Amino acid sequence: MTDTSTPDPWHARPPLSWDGGAEFGPYIEAVRELQDLIGSTNPPADVLEAMSRRVAELSEFLRPYRCNELDLIPGRRRDLPGRGHPFLPPAIYTEIGDDYLVGRVRFTQYYLGGNGAVHGGALPLLFDEVLGHLCNLGGRKVARTAYLHVNYRSITPVDTDLVIEARIEREEGRKRYLSGRLLHGDTLCSDAEGLFLQLLPGQP
Repeated sequence: MTDTSTPDPWHARPPLSWDGGAEFGPYIEAVRELQDLIGSTNPPADVLEAMSRRVAELSEFLRPYRCNELDLIPGRRRDLPGRGHPFLPPAIYTEIGDDYLVGRVRFTQYYLGGNGAVHGGALPLLFDEVLGHLCNLGGRKVARTAYLHVNYRSITPVDTDLVIEARIEREEGRKRYLSGRLLHGDTLCSDAEGLFLQLLPGQP
């Protein structure tokens, strides 16, 4: 399970006045399933027309609840896969330490690049999220990505359980050097190295 006792490292933001409660998780899962179905189906014209109308109706239903960034729930629910943000791969952390973490992730058809493989652009997104999460744990001050390099070692399959690992290699002043690996069983799918830079006072 995700460790929710650690304060959100992506703060200097006030707590949410409303975090979506128990209803927010199923809502995001429904959105993820819709994304997956849009990316993995070939519906006929009449279904496309009906879906266009229904999606437009849902957009109108949500439009009155637009809010500023400080009140947004997606990205703030650390108890949910991908912090409850449908854009992020739904990683779930199973082990967390001050300088390492281990988790699992499953890319659905929404992330398909072709021929059963995850789109190459989704892997830097995953590593940036996971390495960025780790580098701000352990009471460290907030840092942001300065450099990220990803090596593609083998095909990353969709609809398959994968293991994600990350580690802080060293810290030099404001600089934090991290590495990560994505594994399918014993097969290394990709690995990454990143540099994260601690923000100066007043930097957003």
